Parts: sequence; structure tokens; C-alpha cells
Amino acid sequence: MDGKLPYYPYSEYLKHRYGEKVYKLSVNLPVGCPNRLTGRGCAFCSELGAGFEAMESSVPVREQLLKMRQRIEEKYHAHRFIAYFQNYTNTFLPLPRFRNYMEEAAKFPDIVELAVSTRPDCISVEYLEILAGIRKRYGIHITIELGLQTSNYHTLMQMGRGHTLAEFIDAVLAVRSYDFDICAHVILNLPGDTLFDAVETAKFLSALRVQIVKAHSLYIAKGTSLCEAYEKGEVSICTKEAYLKRAAAFLDYLNPEIAVERLFSRVPEKDAVFCNWGISWWKLRDELLEYMRGTGSFQGRKFHYLDGAALGALEEANR
Repeated sequence: MDGKLPYYPYSEYLKHRYGEKVYKLSVNLPVGCPNRLTGRGCAFCSELGAGFEAMESSVPVREQLLKMRQRIEEKYHAHRFIAYFQNYTNTFLPLPRFRNYMEEAAKFPDIVELAVSTRPDCISVEYLEILAGIRKRYGIHITIELGLQTSNYHTLMQMGRGHTLAEFIDAVLAVRSYDFDICAHVILNLPGDTLFDAVETAKFLSALRVQIVKAHSLYIAKGTSLCEAYEKGEVSICTKEAYLKRAAAFLDYLNPEIAVERLFSRVPEKDAVFCNWGISWWKLRDELLEYMRGTGSFQGRKFHYLDGAALGALEEANR
């Protein structure tokens, strides 16, 4: 764990793997989401999906990678990159098109990894086999990013996710059989969730032994059903202080070997009616660090609930 942070940062995880800093190049594919076929999709998801800063999906993959690489190289002097298929459900494509897009990215110079974001109910052997073949041919790593959001299945239903915990578990087991990394996306303050749900989500992901977690504070994007409910006063968002407490508790119970990619949302102000209580994400991070120092919190502090933890009482009794 980084000596300066009370959690294991994703940047350190990448540096251990590749020996230097590695940066993501976002790629936006012309793909939709099965959860939008018969409705508006998840309550919090806008028409733009999650790719607010990505290029238009009509731009060829190589051109997107080239322009993103030029931008990152100029700013950070980077040399190695991850092709990040972030927006929407990237495995919700016909197999030949999916293969072509992945191949095109894998062939791009200095790409060391493909990160493919998708839904847990859109994972199948056919897509995993394509990625396994690409890994073998090009010698690159594969990460599958799965949207969980919360371990509270009642909240999943209320948010219109279109899947429950069963699909997430099934997807994790399928991906693990190929030895790909798994990154889980979670939102720690969805309406209806509590501090207990944040803790249970940390325990759930730790038990499933995912490698990476990307946690978000809830933002309310314009044009979503959640936005409509928020503006009508039908949903409320927890306070900043409550979120900091949830984030610290989440980390306390999270396996310290799981890399933490993010803890707060980052969305352009023009695209949301609420984000981070009107405070920049880095200021919130500083407040979280101060809170954790004051309470003695750190990632894994309470990670002692797996591997037959209750048997410790029996061992103690028999001494």
C-alpha cells in the first residue's frame, strides 16, 4: 500500500505490473445497451452513457487512440497505454464487430492492456474467447469492468439496473476462469442505500476476489429518470459527511489487495444537476483522507470476516 495513502491506489497497481506509469486512452464504440431496448435504461444513466469526455463513436478506433495518445503524451510524457472501452455495454455487439474493434486496439503501438467495460448480464464464453485469443496473439493484459453499483438487490431493482446479484456473480466466475482482471464499478450513496450497504458491498467484492474497484459518489445526469425524480423532490442524496463516512467504512472492510481506482465522480458540470455537493473531487479526496486519519481508518482495517472467521472463537475456546 502507498505510504502516503490509506488505501491501495490503482496507479500503484499499474506501476507494479508494468514498471512505470500507464495511462488510459478512452475509446467510444458505436454500441448501445440492452437495458435501453425497452425503456430508458438505468435511472442514473444519461443518453451519453459514461463517456462524457470521449470522442464521437463514429471516429475510427485507431484515430481515437492516436488523438488521445497525443493529448496524454504531451501532458504526462507517457509511453505505455491501456485502450479503455468505457462507454455503454461493449460486449453488446455482434461477435465479428467486437473482434475487429478489439484487434484494432490491440495492434496500436504501445498498448499493453485492453479494458472492456460492460454489464454483468452481457458476458458469455464467445466474447471471452475472442479476448483470450487477442491476449495470446499480442501478449497484452485484459481487464473486464463490470457494473455492480451496489450489493443491495432492492436498490438495483429501484434503479432499473435490469440485473441482480446472481448475474454479477455469474459474470465474475466466467471472467475469472480466463484469468482476466476484474474491475467492479460501485456507487456508495444510491437512494435507498445506507452505510450498511457500503460495508456489505465491500465485503461482497472482497469475497469474490476482484482485483480492482472503481467507486463513485452519485451524480445526477441531466435527462435521466433519476434527474426528474430529484427535481420533483422524490429522491434525496446523503450529505457530504455521510458519504465520507461510507467511503471510509467501505475501505475499512475492503480486501487490502484490491486496487482502488476512484472514490468520487468526475463529470462535466454542464452535464449534471448534482455532483459532489458542488465541491471538486480532489478537495473531497483531501477531506476523506483527513477524516480517515482522524478515525484511524485504512483499507483492510476490518478485513477479517472471510476464511472461516467464526472458527477463531472455537480455537480461542480450546486453548
